[in-house]
Amino acid sequence: MRFDVVTLFPGMFAAVTDHGITRRARELGLWQLATWNPRDFTSDRHRTVDDRPFGGGPGMVLMAEPLAAAVEAAHTAQRTAGYANGRVVALSAGGRPLTDARVRAWAQEGGATVLVCGRYEGIDQRFLEACVDEEVSIGDFVLSGGEIAAMAVIDAVVRHLPGALKIESAADESFATGLLDAPHFTRPDVWRGCAVPSALLSGNHAQIERWRREQALARTARERPDLIAAARAGGLLDERDERFLRGIAQGAGGANPPAVLNPSSAAATTAAEAA
Repeated sequence: MRFDVVTLFPGMFAAVTDHGITRRARELGLWQLATWNPRDFTSDRHRTVDDRPFGGGPGMVLMAEPLAAAVEAAHTAQRTAGYANGRVVALSAGGRPLTDARVRAWAQEGGATVLVCGRYEGIDQRFLEACVDEEVSIGDFVLSGGEIAAMAVIDAVVRHLPGALKIESAADESFATGLLDAPHFTRPDVWRGCAVPSALLSGNHAQIERWRREQALARTARERPDLIAAARAGGLLDERDERFLRGIAQGAGGANPPAVLNPSSAAATTAAEAA
């Protein structure tokens, strides 16, 4: 897999090439990165890439031509490397929200992608309409530029490439089952008066899996009820799950179900154990 990133700050991408899972995956040859600075595709001595917006207003707008030339150079390099022209994706607060399903599909598709990182007040709309296939947002907030968002995309996609990490690690994490992840614990058994939940120390794998499932259900119902609704619509919840959700909802008066685990209790147990 290959990412070509159009950015005014190529040095920022050392965060994904030189560290962690993405570094190891790159060293294994699972993905490649090339960066393209729009300033290298300008013709004036100031290497100008932005200008004042027509109609007035604050900030500056990235000009279409340097960005378009950078994308064209990226496509040429992709073809030279044996890839078809990659899909061009602009990181934008106005883009389609990035989801776990989209990330996994991206990793499965492989191939090449061009990521365009905006800066300043925005990007000339003509470039977006002429050269960009998709706009993607990583959340309902504004960053100073698209670089952090692009690195988030790269990290999220690369970790799902075969061989990047253990299959079990990706299969058990948040969103993989449509729910948030259950809480995790490690040594010591008791830390500052708080004990590890007894279910995790039981050695009973069925009990442990059910505890984790219930914790995931409770956490998701409390923090992201929209995911519960989506899981229900997608047929991802069985009758046992539904009974558990009804139980915690009734215990909370039907609104904002609490976590099953009480972190401040040294005798934390599952709802089933407490009953």
